[in-house]
Amino acid sequence: MPAPHVSVIVPTYNERDNLAPLAQRLFSALDPSTTELLIIDDDSPDGTADLARELSDRYPIRCLVRRHERGLATAVIHGLHAARGQLCVGMDADLSHPPETIPSMLALMRNPRIPMVVGSRFVRGGRLACDWPFHRRLNSFVARLLAWPLTRVADMMSGFFCVRRADLHLDRLRPIGYKIALELIVRHGWTNVVEVPITFCDRTAGVSKLNLHEQLRYLRHLGRLYLHAAFGHIPGHP
Repeated sequence: MPAPHVSVIVPTYNERDNLAPLAQRLFSALDPSTTELLIIDDDSPDGTADLARELSDRYPIRCLVRRHERGLATAVIHGLHAARGQLCVGMDADLSHPPETIPSMLALMRNPRIPMVVGSRFVRGGRLACDWPFHRRLNSFVARLLAWPLTRVADMMSGFFCVRRADLHLDRLRPIGYKIALELIVRHGWTNVVEVPITFCDRTAGVSKLNLHEQLRYLRHLGRLYLHAAFGHIPGHP
């Protein structure tokens, strides 16, 4: 098969119930002849990978299973290495990110001065289509506040983004946990990142992976990024 123009990279762990509606919505928004859906599955016990293979009879889907590694950010990096498209979109599997926004993100990437487009909850027109409890809103606000000195991107926590594969230096990346967009922005030194508004919906199936352990990993990740921003790359330093 000819190489697709767009690779949509979706990390999964126990997302079987979300996979079919995601594929249907994605390929209603994007041309299947120029797009691949690349599932990076962390050996889900619920049969996510098996369903992805079944769906590949109807849609251009590839599924790669990682059996000895876990984590959203490293799964996305694995997908970026394996992607065949010139443009790579990262998004969550839980339907919180609207696939219908991807065409507008791809259109913005026609500008060679734009290295990255982020689907944002926190720019004009973006919103949360769910009633987050106070503690979750506070957690999101504090996480963004802590990262604000590193980038002026309003939704640097977003996992919904588009980049050019040719612009990536994957050997620079050292993520911990979930925040792959922040990792990409800081390690590449990107300043001209464009945000497009999205309506963020909470998952309706499956269980959120966010917990105290991931929050602590985020703090460790921030520490690495601040060291990188302050001192640049130091051989032997993460």
